[in-house]
Amino acid sequence: MFIGTYTAIVTPFRNERVDEAALERLIRAQTAGDVEGIVPVGTTGESPTLSFEEHIRVIELTVKCAAGKVKVLAGTGANATSEAIYLTKAAEKAGADGSLQVAPYYNKPTQEGLFQHFHSVARATRLPIILYSVPSRCGIEIGVDTVKRLAEKSPNVVGIKEAGGNPDRVGQLRAALGKKFSLLSGDDSLTLPFMAVGAHGVVSVASNVIPKEVAQMVRAFAKGNVEVALKLHEKYFSLFKDLFIETNPGPVKAALALLGAIEEEYRLPLVPLAPKNREKLKATLQKCGVLK
Repeated sequence: MFIGTYTAIVTPFRNERVDEAALERLIRAQTAGDVEGIVPVGTTGESPTLSFEEHIRVIELTVKCAAGKVKVLAGTGANATSEAIYLTKAAEKAGADGSLQVAPYYNKPTQEGLFQHFHSVARATRLPIILYSVPSRCGIEIGVDTVKRLAEKSPNVVGIKEAGGNPDRVGQLRAALGKKFSLLSGDDSLTLPFMAVGAHGVVSVASNVIPKEVAQMVRAFAKGNVEVALKLHEKYFSLFKDLFIETNPGPVKAALALLGAIEEEYRLPLVPLAPKNREKLKATLQKCGVLK
């Protein structure tokens, strides 16, 4: 099962190219932070603006640097089924431990179309697949019945990253799919509410910045140490929120740049934070003790 903290890692750039040295440093920081896994080339990794070659290279480098210390759940979803299959096969060849498959975006398939899409990807690989439902970006939700049907018809569909912001849906998924189907929160601020109704952990943006603390929070709650988990949640709640003060991954890249971990470089159409938002994020990092 995929449980615990999985960092949706940024893709650092330098002079318009993937900064491989910076990516290696970020991955070492994640393994030192004791997270359970890393998710390269997801939304936070700016996958829409990477070429196929860059996309696959980031996965290969992540697998190499993770060196079996943590799982690599490669973002290989797409809005074209053929593209998702191509990237997933490449991730499998690279040695990834699983594939994160986002709902096809913009073309808005029906639930039958979603089933056929994910079922086709699942049949093309031996990798475990985590579905990714994020209606705010994709314009559609992977229905609970569709998730259940996929789990029944495609044995390697083993979980879902739920980013619809609704704890009720987590409860519905748990009731429909049982305890062995991995449920991961897609929002840092909702990790504990989701875990309270059956989720197993989080695909985290905040753990780019505070991997150890997010991992501690998730493990504490899973072990029944609710008070410890709540203290960590309360301490970093403002950071969880302000890392989305503008469109992800803008704020988290700005935070990592303020910490000296990467160059603050994006690919259009993403742009640097507005000055007032940068100052607010900086103040939050200082208040939380992350930035001195």
